Amino acid sequence: MFRRIRALQNEYPKQYWLLFWGMLVSTAGISLIWPFLTIYLREKLDLPLTTIAFLITISSVATLFSSLVIGPVMDRFGRKGVMITSLFLSAVIFSLMSFAQTLPQFVILMALRGAFAPLYSVAADAMVADLIADKKRSEAYSLLRIINNVGIALGPAIGGFITTGSYTAAFILGSSSLAIFGLLVIFTIRETAPALVNTSHIEDSETSGYRVLFKDNLFISFCGSITLARIMPALVFVLLSVYVKENFAIPESQFGFLMTTNAIIVVLFQFSVTRLVSKLPPLRVLAFGSLIYAVGIGSIALGENFWAFMASMVVLTFGELLIAPTGTTLASQLAPAAQRGRYMSVYSLTVGIARGIGPVFGGMLNDNLSPAAIWYGGSAAGILAFIWFLGLFFQRRNRDAAENILTQTSSGDAS
Repeated sequence: MFRRIRALQNEYPKQYWLLFWGMLVSTAGISLIWPFLTIYLREKLDLPLTTIAFLITISSVATLFSSLVIGPVMDRFGRKGVMITSLFLSAVIFSLMSFAQTLPQFVILMALRGAFAPLYSVAADAMVADLIADKKRSEAYSLLRIINNVGIALGPAIGGFITTGSYTAAFILGSSSLAIFGLLVIFTIRETAPALVNTSHIEDSETSGYRVLFKDNLFISFCGSITLARIMPALVFVLLSVYVKENFAIPESQFGFLMTTNAIIVVLFQFSVTRLVSKLPPLRVLAFGSLIYAVGIGSIALGENFWAFMASMVVLTFGELLIAPTGTTLASQLAPAAQRGRYMSVYSLTVGIARGIGPVFGGMLNDNLSPAAIWYGGSAAGILAFIWFLGLFFQRRNRDAAENILTQTSSGDAS
């Protein structure tokens, strides 16, 4: 993997590689704790799973509001300031979580975390779109996803053992990694927003606001379909740790290896899979990625031991390989350059909405039907996403065909 990265080093600008290696530092630290956060909240507060999932929803609602606000800010003032603010405030919030004791305290901290933590990735995705030409963008996002998962592979495997002894130590280490990356951004990253060097774009984007975006029917429908698809990973990464511990006595140390397996598969196969499907219509890739994920998440309901859950994780991860970079690339392709911050902000809402709906939906299924119902519900969401993506694919293909016919007819009339 690293040999491949060295071979690609001259194909992308230096700033891209600063983002690349900085992501490794921050992700490794954060993933010491995030896979185990639901367990931590459950044991700390001793509340029903639906209530714990509601804390995740509070975080997601805060993300929705902050993402809508930050889009125009990024288009007007740039990406760098948003990245710095997100990293340092997230570091502070992460530290405070280790000292919180009551439900109201966690409500406040989860809301603040939701408001600030996701803004880094929104700004970074926009910055990559600024830096990388369209034809290379899919591979660029894939490489970032690979290094992100190197961090995820390291974090949960180590974090599973650290959290067994001290959650506080894991919180502090995670916070430190964010602060270190924040310093890297301050001293090494330059601003890239195209609107800052084109005043006509500034005036354009300020007067139009979100009106143009919300009239883009293809983009809005695409966001709806990928929100459904993202309910599946929201269930897996928020509720699976509690599910396997409470129902099958699988501790944090073993669960960490499930997360590590997910990350290792991404590291080994993401770049190759992305190159393989990069010439295919992205909506069709997203459809079949959703179907594969639906099969994997549904199979969790049938598992009863560590190795069965490992097999499910392998299957659903291959669905993830198709969905994650393809979705981000398609969003950046649909975005006009002067409104890229807005488009990527709205696209990021799909993560927040999925994380808000998914865990509460899963918690209700767990508390009112059965624990296994979580995964059947997730599979149903994936199948619906598969159908929606396919519908969009055929709709776009038919529209493009009609436009080609109209263009050819107009050319013939002119001649």
